[in-house]
Amino acid sequence: MMKHKTTLKSAEKLDVLEAQLAGTLKPFAPPRDIVKRLRLRLHMPDRQEITLRLADWRRLFLVLSGVISGALLLITIARALYYLIGRKGAM
Repeated sequence: MMKHKTTLKSAEKLDVLEAQLAGTLKPFAPPRDIVKRLRLRLHMPDRQEITLRLADWRRLFLVLSGVISGALLLITIARALYYLIGRKGAM
């Protein structure tokens, strides 16, 4: 029962904070030249180009294996740091 009341108070505090931030942060319109330059730089490829990229299974396999390898490397480094920092805190 106590846990529910604590969660309710936390939610109320969060609502107050959101209301305060909503009043503080006012929307603004960016300059048109910046928007125009961004639209020229960013574009969605055509459907045919997307299907051609997905059909190239070798490139897709290379990209997926690179992402998985990078994620495993990050996890390994994080675990090693956690182990080393945890050891220093226990001594």
